[in-house]
Amino acid sequence: MTEHITGTRHEWEDARRSLLEREKQLTRLSDELATERAALPWVPVEKQYTFDTEDGSKTLAELFGENSQLITYHFMFSPDWDEGCPSCSSLMDHIELPRTHLEHHDVSFVAVSRAPLEKLLSYRSRMEWTFPWVSSFGSDFNFDFKVSSTDERPLQEYNFTPVPQESLADWPGELPGMSAFTLRDGLVLHTYSAYARGMDALWGMYQWLDRAPLGRNETAGEQWFRRHDSYETTVS
Repeated sequence: MTEHITGTRHEWEDARRSLLEREKQLTRLSDELATERAALPWVPVEKQYTFDTEDGSKTLAELFGENSQLITYHFMFSPDWDEGCPSCSSLMDHIELPRTHLEHHDVSFVAVSRAPLEKLLSYRSRMEWTFPWVSSFGSDFNFDFKVSSTDERPLQEYNFTPVPQESLADWPGELPGMSAFTLRDGLVLHTYSAYARGMDALWGMYQWLDRAPLGRNETAGEQWFRRHDSYETTVS
């Protein structure tokens, strides 16, 4: 017998209508936030970043391709790791099809990591992804956008909050995030960045689980989801 509250269909519909009003409030607030997000000031990117790509070395401006907008995902993959972060991998499972629509709406998408390009491409092949993935190793990009930390360059701030330096020893050295840019008359401008739970809305899995009976059903203290090729059984 379930321990969850039960009720009649009439009681459920009354409760559902009340919840619907709250959901509508959230949708309207989300629309307002999208407008405010688009109104943020744009900051010229004055430093020249270069990346190792499948087509040779490229600048940040060259990552735009034919589009005027660029979204970069800061994928956690340290130079000394053998595989990418499970959480980042899960999130990237959700970009393959949307990327087609982004590209047809003047938006390019590129994943960026500090690991060497050959590691990134090998892992991408294993995961059966196709999105562009570039290496920022040797560049200040990850450090300037506050997603990497080393002994030589410890992270000072993450998610717009100071990082207690005594806690850095427990951090993985790489952290997730996304940054958006626009290209105007050859000038790259930084428009937006988000970190940590600021990316929940981009994680399609979460949106579905939040509507399932048990929600995200997270298990404390262990990785409750895995890389898609690491589950014990395959869903056909």
